[in-house]
Amino acid sequence: GGRGAAGAGAVRGRSAALTCAAVAAAAAGAGALWGPYGAVRCAAAVALALGAAHLLLARCRRRLGGVTGDVFGAVGETALTSCLVVLALG
Repeated sequence: GGRGAAGAGAVRGRSAALTCAAVAAAAAGAGALWGPYGAVRCAAAVALALGAAHLLLARCRRRLGGVTGDVFGAVGETALTSCLVVLALG
């Protein structure tokens, strides 16, 4: 019933997929400054971050029966952390 629930269905699947692809392409382009391995590493970091965020969001929907603003905050932090871990270990 909060602000998270109000925005939960606002983005359609196609728009979300296109945005994810654009972000991965931008990350690959930025990583290309460090060569082809950098491009792949940055694109992989974005892909892993999106996957981790999706898994957490799905888990929260099942467990809590919906989403809240706190869930969206946790999803954002999870995505950022997993992206940074990939970049640090890569």
